[in-house]
Amino acid sequence: MNSQNPITPPAPDVTAVAGGPGVPLSLAILIVRMLEFLAVGGSGLWLIASAPTDLGFNDELYARITLIASLAFAVLAESLGSYDIEAQFSLRLGWRRVLMAWTMAALFLITMGFLLKSSENVSRAWAISWFATGGVALLFTRVVTTMWVRRLKQRGTFNERVAIFGAGPQGVRFAEYVQAHDRLTITLVGIFDDRRPDRLPTEAAGVPVLGNLSTLIGMIRDGLIDQVVVALPWAAERRLQDVMARLVLTPVKVRLAPDLVSFTFAHRPVVILGDVPVMTLFERPISGLSGIAKTIEDKLLAALILVAVSPIMLLAALAVRLDSSGPILFRQPREGFNNSTFRCFKFRTMYHDQLEYKNINQASRDDPRITRVGRFLRRTSIDELPQLFNVLMGDMSLVGPRPHAASTRAGGRLFSDVVQSYAARHKVKPGITGWAQVRGWRGETDTEEKLIKRIEHDLYYIENWSIWLDLYILVRTVGAVLLPRNAF
Repeated sequence: MNSQNPITPPAPDVTAVAGGPGVPLSLAILIVRMLEFLAVGGSGLWLIASAPTDLGFNDELYARITLIASLAFAVLAESLGSYDIEAQFSLRLGWRRVLMAWTMAALFLITMGFLLKSSENVSRAWAISWFATGGVALLFTRVVTTMWVRRLKQRGTFNERVAIFGAGPQGVRFAEYVQAHDRLTITLVGIFDDRRPDRLPTEAAGVPVLGNLSTLIGMIRDGLIDQVVVALPWAAERRLQDVMARLVLTPVKVRLAPDLVSFTFAHRPVVILGDVPVMTLFERPISGLSGIAKTIEDKLLAALILVAVSPIMLLAALAVRLDSSGPILFRQPREGFNNSTFRCFKFRTMYHDQLEYKNINQASRDDPRITRVGRFLRRTSIDELPQLFNVLMGDMSLVGPRPHAASTRAGGRLFSDVVQSYAARHKVKPGITGWAQVRGWRGETDTEEKLIKRIEHDLYYIENWSIWLDLYILVRTVGAVLLPRNAF
């Protein structure tokens, strides 16, 4: 039944729609902004007032400094997201952002003092005391305001009264999503639909079905609803247009719920492409400025490490040459970034006539193919040092998923057959060491369980990459080399 000829259902029971529209959360956040501005400025003024008179403080100068720094903090806190909704309910996130803003405000003040050559006129003791006192005041203020905002949220103070139009799978899915996220400032009033009453349930996802579009508009006119979410299939274009044509005449916000498939990717960001919103399903990891930073990290550290370990590499090369006939370096095809193939350098640790380039059988404990020197090189991971040249050539990174040969198997099956997401590790360059290796998942992957664990750690690294994580892994790698496990 279309929206122009609705069947009038029984009048809904609206007694459950209690109270008026919620107090905007933006008002509470404005109060938080003002309190934190006063916390910073007030702590500075208090230190000025409490300073001994014999120090000869220029109160007017210090008051100007306090005002400038407080304004700088307010701007930086806003730009760093200190007053975003998620930062209002998460104490840890809120603390991190306000302290970052306060630190940057202090650095801004120091820079301005240096450029204007006026820093010698300011007491260092006062400045340090203000930085510490202001930080403590900010932390305390954020604790109080976070508890206050949370309590108001629990009381439903910020909640908007929201109606869902569409009792089908899309409306049910949207209602379930709202109920599963307690940080949303929403109270679901009811669900409305223009289908025949005998085709509608009395409730969906625990939300009552109250009537059709005419009933919904009547409740809007009575001031019982603040927002309408239209949850109809996007393919039903004509029906959507009919519903929107009537709702657009009402004084409430009207929004379109995502199509069913969008709930699968609900955590993905939406960007504007021209005038059209598009959902970003997957980003290229470690790209843009992050990619540049990692490249600089790789080249710089690889060059420094290469200089430091060059005597060890020369001794290793000599030992390989004297121990058995054949080349010093082993160049094996490995899978790298974007599934491309490159030549991975290693010191040769096996007898020359038993080297494998295709149909690889991983080395095992007491493997007869491994030479005497090779066994020592593998146990100490010295055989991996030539891969520093791969890093300088751009084929590898210092830290990343370890590169494998395409034919390597676990439990008799190809790696790519064991784990469906195996190829996802090729979104970044392979590394000499990685998160899996320092967490104990190195050596032979003779079972599918070992491979699955290694892939889980590789994907964790890709999703959570940072310079600090790389440095942490490199430090942990030193310990893993000194106390080797599963290396043979």
